[in-house]
Amino acid sequence: MSYRFDCVVCGEVCADLPMRPIDQHKPLREMETVPIETSRPGSDGIVSNSGIAMARLGLAVGAFGYVGDDVWGDMLTRLFADASLNTQHMLRHPNLPTSISVVLVGDDGEHTFAYHSGASRAFDRATVLARLELFRGSIFALFRYYALMPELEHDLPGVLKEVQQCGCRTALDAAGGGGKMQPLDRILPHLDIYVSSYDEAQSQTGKSDPQRMISVFREFCQGGLLGVKLGDEGALLSPAPDDWIQVPPVEPPGPVVDTTGAGNNFYAGLLTGLSHGMSVYDAGRLGAAAGACCVTALGATAGLRSFEETRQLAGVPFRG
Repeated sequence: MSYRFDCVVCGEVCADLPMRPIDQHKPLREMETVPIETSRPGSDGIVSNSGIAMARLGLAVGAFGYVGDDVWGDMLTRLFADASLNTQHMLRHPNLPTSISVVLVGDDGEHTFAYHSGASRAFDRATVLARLELFRGSIFALFRYYALMPELEHDLPGVLKEVQQCGCRTALDAAGGGGKMQPLDRILPHLDIYVSSYDEAQSQTGKSDPQRMISVFREFCQGGLLGVKLGDEGALLSPAPDDWIQVPPVEPPGPVVDTTGAGNNFYAGLLTGLSHGMSVYDAGRLGAAAGACCVTALGATAGLRSFEETRQLAGVPFRG
C-alpha cells in the first residue's frame, strides 16, 4: 500500500481536561472547592496539537501513536477523524489506558499539568520500524516528546536514520523540561529540524543566550534547521552554521486565554510553511501566527484558524 502525507505526527496521544481559572498564587490544599469555567474533554500531546493544527492549515496529516482500549481512546480517535487527520495508524493498546492530562490554567494563561503517560509510553522502536511504509512518500515526520519517550529515546537515533532513508525529513519537539544533552547529542545528527523552547534549550545546553544554545546543537547537527522558541519574543532560527534568522512575534488576534500548545502550534505552522516552499523566515512567521492564534482560546486547538487567516495574520506572501 502506498501512502502520501505532508507530515506523519508520531508519539504522544493524550486526553485533556482543561480547568480555568485556577489561582496559582494559593496552594491547592488550601482550597477545598475551586470554581471553574465550563469545560469539556479534549486532546493533548504532539499528535493532537501539532497534527490538528497542520490539518487545519490544510496539510495531509497521518496520526501515529497509541491510545488505550477505553472510552478516552474512542473519543480521541473520533476527534482526530473529525479534524481530518488520517487515523488508520492510531494503535490500541490492550493493557494500558489512554494517556491523560489535567491542565490547570491560571488567570494569566499559564498552566500546570497533572499527567499520566499511559499507553503513549508503549510507543517504541519496534512500533515505528514495523510501519516504515508510512514515511515513504511523506515530506515530514514529527516526533515528540524528547524527554518523555522512555521506551524510544535510547533507540531514537537509529529510528530517525531509518525514517530519513525512506526519503522523509525528520523533526523533533521536546517537553518534560527538555531533558539533557545526552542522549540528544546522539539524536541531533539524524534530525532535519529541531526547534526547542527557551527553557528546554537552557536545560539541554546550560546556556542562557539563544545563539549559544543553537551553537551547542550545531556541534551535533551540521546541516539541519535549528532554533529556539522565545515565547512572546518570537523565535531564533538557524538554517545553516552562522546563519541567524530572527522571527518577530505575532500579536494574538484576541486576549490571551491559555498558552497550552502554543509551542506545538508554532511547529505546525513552521512545517506547513516549509512544505509549501516558503523561506525559513516566512515559515517561522507562519509558525508564530499559529501560536498566536492558539493562545486566544482554552486548550491547544480551539483558537486555530485556516491557512489563509493565519497567513494574513503572519503577513507573509503565498502564491499557491
